[in-house]
Amino acid sequence: LLDSTTLKSFCVSWSLVCVTLHVILPCRLLLRNQDRSIDLQTNNRSLDVMEMSGYICGYLSCVFYLGSRFPQLYKNFQRRSTEGTSYVLFALAMMGNGAYGLSLVLKMPAGESSRALYFLHRLPWLIGSFGVLFLDVFVSFSY
Repeated sequence: LLDSTTLKSFCVSWSLVCVTLHVILPCRLLLRNQDRSIDLQTNNRSLDVMEMSGYICGYLSCVFYLGSRFPQLYKNFQRRSTEGTSYVLFALAMMGNGAYGLSLVLKMPAGESSRALYFLHRLPWLIGSFGVLFLDVFVSFSY
């Protein structure tokens, strides 16, 4: 699908983006916390730049995390074998994703009106954890 030069360029670019985000976002968060200590009046309905950045990162994480399973599924399908695939890795990932997804669901607030907002705010992480769990079931069945 991709030649090695394209894949290498993509990996280097993605690494630079990740490093940049890991430097910029914490700095922005520190500045935001200082601003919030000065002005405690915030509107709970509107999203600020930091929250929107968090959602964007969450959805990007979800897409890449889900996409990480397709190469293995494709390779297993092409070879008609799971040789060389670590089942322990997938079993532990399944347990971790199941526990993480359940922790988000079980922490859901009791109030009916706040449930929808809670669910909406955690949607990318729920899709990521339960979606990868679903894909890992396919890898497990291929054993």
